[in-house]
Amino acid sequence: MKQENKHMVGKCFGSTVVGPRGQMVIPAEARKYLGINVGTKLLAFSQFHGRGIVLVKTEDVEELLNTMNHHLDEFSRLLRENKEGDIDNEGN
Repeated sequence: MKQENKHMVGKCFGSTVVGPRGQMVIPAEARKYLGINVGTKLLAFSQFHGRGIVLVKTEDVEELLNTMNHHLDEFSRLLRENKEGDIDNEGN
């Protein structure tokens, strides 16, 4: 399989097997490294063009979205200021 972006694949912690009820065990090293404890909520995303799955801690997705929202607000402010500057320059 062609790897489109080598930086998109992180550390490999080993393998796991999906059981008959759809459950799997996350390797202990991965849980420790990533701070995944009992009760940690994970979101599951399709990845690698439907060939894989990525699990992300919900709290980290929330933090990422909050950061993106902050940057979008800042970007919107800059666009408004730029547009207002263009209008002022047209009037001169």
